[in-house]
Amino acid sequence: MAADPLSLQVPRFEILGRLRAWRGEEELDLGPGKQRAVLAVLLLEPNRAVSTEAIVDAVWGEEPPDNGANVVQKYVAGLRRVLEPDRSPRAPSRLLTLTSAGYSLHVDRGALDAEVFRDDVREALAARARGEIEEVRSLLRAALGLWQGRALHDVRGRFFDAARERLADERAAAAEAAAEIDLDLGRHAELVPELHRLVADFPLREGLRHLLMLALYRSGRQAEALAAYRDARAFLTEEFGVEPGDRLQHLHLGILRGDLPREPVPVPADATATRLPVQAHAAAPHLPADAHVADLAETSGSAATAPWADDAIPATPPQLGWAVPAPHAGAAVDGPARRHPWPLRLAASAVPVVTFGICTWAMIAYFAGRRRSTRLGAAAAGYLVLITVFLTIVTSEDADAVSALDGVAMGAWLVTMFGGAVHVAVLTADPDGPGRPAGASRLPASAMVDYIERRTRREQARSLLRHHPEMARELGIGRPDLPRDFDDGGLVDVNAVPERVLASLPGVGPYHAKAIVTARRSRRFTSAEDLVTQGVLPAPVVRALDEVLVAVPLPEPSP
Repeated sequence: MAADPLSLQVPRFEILGRLRAWRGEEELDLGPGKQRAVLAVLLLEPNRAVSTEAIVDAVWGEEPPDNGANVVQKYVAGLRRVLEPDRSPRAPSRLLTLTSAGYSLHVDRGALDAEVFRDDVREALAARARGEIEEVRSLLRAALGLWQGRALHDVRGRFFDAARERLADERAAAAEAAAEIDLDLGRHAELVPELHRLVADFPLREGLRHLLMLALYRSGRQAEALAAYRDARAFLTEEFGVEPGDRLQHLHLGILRGDLPREPVPVPADATATRLPVQAHAAAPHLPADAHVADLAETSGSAATAPWADDAIPATPPQLGWAVPAPHAGAAVDGPARRHPWPLRLAASAVPVVTFGICTWAMIAYFAGRRRSTRLGAAAAGYLVLITVFLTIVTSEDADAVSALDGVAMGAWLVTMFGGAVHVAVLTADPDGPGRPAGASRLPASAMVDYIERRTRREQARSLLRHHPEMARELGIGRPDLPRDFDDGGLVDVNAVPERVLASLPGVGPYHAKAIVTARRSRRFTSAEDLVTQGVLPAPVVRALDEVLVAVPLPEPSP
């Protein structure tokens, strides 16, 4: 008897909503809840082997069955009967195979909605690089149209909660990119209702709030745009004790001043490409080391820049801020310094001599303010003290005192006049000059702004960690390996992050990463300094990573 044509069709799977499987137009009965959960684990790792231990851990969590391997085998057999109804019980399965590494579910290209979603987003990125804006919009809208609610919302468990968060972050990033495209195309008014819904669904994504304010403002609804900012500020301050990010604050000021353009500014062809989310498969931390684990991706509060394609992931993820040079306090942010023309340098150097040292302190104070340097400020104060001493002595009416302090007065005068001239000459000759760290003047302005924003976010996260450690743990501060909606500026919790994250830090490497993991098994770190006192990391490395490393305490044991 001929086989039913439907039974020969390859099943299609859906996880962007309720877990479902189809053969043609027929929805398949996936069986009891635990069997569905086993299938969900395999669909989160399509075409990759997942060990029995990982399946048990994902499905049963902290209450595994005594005979976990046998129970998993039972549910796998049930899935094989559903997915391959015409397969003989003794025949090997084509779809759900067992290897030495574990069970693997074969899923054809285009047969899993989550993979189709990611493929569409990747194509959108390629189309944006070619400048095909309408094609980008079409692909992103098609990708978002695959969603039918919360991913896997009918499957319960901590493992699936984490998977839902990762998938939701991908959806939010794609929605944010699509909204940016619509704004670039001038679709302000029609975008407002969608942005209201997205902000309600993803309240921690400041990028969506930024787009909502911009869409309202460009639609002529300035008062509503300001109200949206007030709502954002109230939410962030009341819930987390932090102010909105610089991007939201700058937009708020621009709306108040009314100096923002009402129409979108033309965007270069490659500008939006950096904003589009293109993510590789996101595996869960519960899976074995040989499984494809998601590379570090940050959920930025202002824009999604999670690199999804494996070949696009740098060795040290720049989104964490680890590779960004950390300027000293004296670094200027007003753009690259430039060498002054020699006539101007000569004139500036002559000022201390021409004024007999009286204006030296003012010249140095000017450079201190220009370069925001405390060292130059101290030097200016020193010159002011010296010229004050000189003037006090030479104008004194006590002849004996003047005679006794004549050498002091002459020394102070020479230092302020000729020493000041040399000092000004050095400052005008060297763009990096005293008080400015080497190379900071050549740091691109965009990188400097990015560094300042990330440092601000790190300070906010550290403040939250000090005052509300429970909330900090809940938000995933210091855990770039986990899905998060809170941008902590790239902090790394030495008590919790995996070894691979520690090894990617500059100056750490695999050896010291393993030493940190080994040391924290017996005793948790209370601060980054413990890494030095316990002999785990050299002091220079810890000092270099001072802005990144944190030690999040463990939760208090329940009574």
